[in-house]
Amino acid sequence: MTPSVLVVDDEIAMRAALEANFKRHGWRVRTAKGKNEALELFRFEPVPLVVTDMRMPDGSGLEVAKGVRAINPLTKVILLTAFANVQDAVAAMKEGASDYLIKPASFEELRRVAQDVLDDAGETKLQPAESRLIGESPGFRALLDRARQAAESGADILIEAESGTGKELLARFIHEASRRHKGPFVAVNCAAFPDTLLESELFGHVKGAFTGANAAKPGKFELAHKGTLLLDEIGEMHLGLQPKLLRVLQEREVDRLGDTRAVAIDVRVIATTNRSLRRLAQEGNFRLDLYYRLNVIPLAIPPLRQRHEDIPCLAEHFARKYSSQSRGGKAVLSSEFIDRLKDYDWPGNVRELENFVRRAIALSSDGTIHVSALEGLEAMPEPASSGALEPGLTLRDAEKELLTRTLEATGGNRTRAAAMLGISLRTIRNKIREYGLPPREAI
Repeated sequence: MTPSVLVVDDEIAMRAALEANFKRHGWRVRTAKGKNEALELFRFEPVPLVVTDMRMPDGSGLEVAKGVRAINPLTKVILLTAFANVQDAVAAMKEGASDYLIKPASFEELRRVAQDVLDDAGETKLQPAESRLIGESPGFRALLDRARQAAESGADILIEAESGTGKELLARFIHEASRRHKGPFVAVNCAAFPDTLLESELFGHVKGAFTGANAAKPGKFELAHKGTLLLDEIGEMHLGLQPKLLRVLQEREVDRLGDTRAVAIDVRVIATTNRSLRRLAQEGNFRLDLYYRLNVIPLAIPPLRQRHEDIPCLAEHFARKYSSQSRGGKAVLSSEFIDRLKDYDWPGNVRELENFVRRAIALSSDGTIHVSALEGLEAMPEPASSGALEPGLTLRDAEKELLTRTLEATGGNRTRAAAMLGISLRTIRNKIREYGLPPREAI
């Protein structure tokens, strides 16, 4: 399989030389002129290897390495620098760099090191999403079978599931299993941008379209051409922007802000939400016609409390993933520890379980994780068997009840509540306002 690399350097000549040499030896190459462009490209299309200069105007190679590995820890990073010193070398290794070369290094040396770090990893591509979708419960396996069928169809997909269940991972799995797998996978979080900026982010703009638009910029739809666009947290999109999205989905063309020409696109859209879009539409907070347009193939990921039988294999998977962080370099979960994990309902779902196992490994005194590792960990309350939510509650009421109980359990500490639920502090604040819950001091 053709290996891929992202080359990051602010010097045009160096960037072009590295690109040409890698391509000459059969590599697929993408380039960036600095840290910000590199991380933006990497979010859209992760690659197994990044080669980056150490010092650039908008950031350092260390920041590139840190950002890349935060997005995908499997990616290997090689740093190039003209300034050799021990401090930089140590810092590079701490940020997870795989190697560190001093300029001027020959391309043959760089290519050898690049191939070595990929060979050492035992792979020349990123770990497939399918291998990270862990679970043997009937409901979860049925979901994957349905997702495979959906991938083959090419139709747009709506994934509704609670936070922390792996919605984006399922979306990547669908992309990788589809005929578009060679195209880009572009993700945009609809809740991460102000309403005025989300339109430009999705559809792009021309130079001078608004104050600060100093250059033309393609939107995410154009960047996802021939591939898949993930619209994460679609339920957070402002009502005023939804008609334009509906038109794009129907016509398969976008109008950049300030432009008079429509740009044709070939994109498969996967939308995800942790809220019921149908209920939002009934409440007047989401367009019903847009809901119908997105909901061509609906998928629902079961929460972890509905598939407790998957907890052992998930916990073992995370133990292997983070075993290097244990003192002995190996992590073994005792049967008692795993049984205790199965007693808890995991309101933050898989994300909460992963964080918990990682903490238990980091705080353990040896390579075996015993029940004693649960002591002192704030995120592990008593089993929730007696306080389970009643059947028949609407998703909205269940979410409100769960949020209320979690805030009560943390004494109103929103940061701890966010960690327990596996969601961001911003989402906690938004939900408190949405449900009209009392302020912190009143809880």
